[in-house]
Amino acid sequence: MQVREATPADESAIRSIAKRSMEASYSLSPGAIEEAIVRWYSSETFTERLEDDDVLYGDVNWLHVDPMHRGEGIGEDLFNETRKALRNHGAETIRGRVLSDNTEGNKFYERQGLVKSGEGKVDLDGPTFVENVYTDAETDDLEATATPDGTEVFVDHLDTDRGSKGAFHVVYTDEEREDKWGFFCGNCDSFITSMDTMGRMECDACGNQRKPTRWDAAYM
Repeated sequence: MQVREATPADESAIRSIAKRSMEASYSLSPGAIEEAIVRWYSSETFTERLEDDDVLYGDVNWLHVDPMHRGEGIGEDLFNETRKALRNHGAETIRGRVLSDNTEGNKFYERQGLVKSGEGKVDLDGPTFVENVYTDAETDDLEATATPDGTEVFVDHLDTDRGSKGAFHVVYTDEEREDKWGFFCGNCDSFITSMDTMGRMECDACGNQRKPTRWDAAYM
């Protein structure tokens, strides 16, 4: 099997495979699946990601295999080639995201040597779903710090999202990473505790902006 990078010409095929894969893997309503496809695989989002050469991605947000070809080792080949490419581009940590009710998807990441490092919440077409985050990092990069009012929180330097000026790190109130509190701006060391429904947020201190990148994890 040949594994190559996607091009804009692949958009229609990718959307079709993603839709069939989600229908086979998740107990989601047709509306939720359609919203996910529109958010993540729209023409604008697809082209923007392919043309953004300045951003290094270490996230595997989705890994879809046509249901007709599952069990043939295609998913593992895709993941290994993706991990190799990310490593060659300098990524130190690879993260995989999958909804918690996708038992096979969670087992897949565990078979690849990743361990669960956190959870997020995803709002789609009304219901809220739990999303598990897996990472292959060997170190527990959790930093204890304090908010302006003196409350102790923990900044997860492994669970990040890109911003226009620097990374945004997820902030927890506990070392077990069970209670998300907000985000930490890696550009100016400020805290952010709000995000709009499309996943956009901006640091009031330095103007660092996060754009919605998927369908989209709502941490607060």
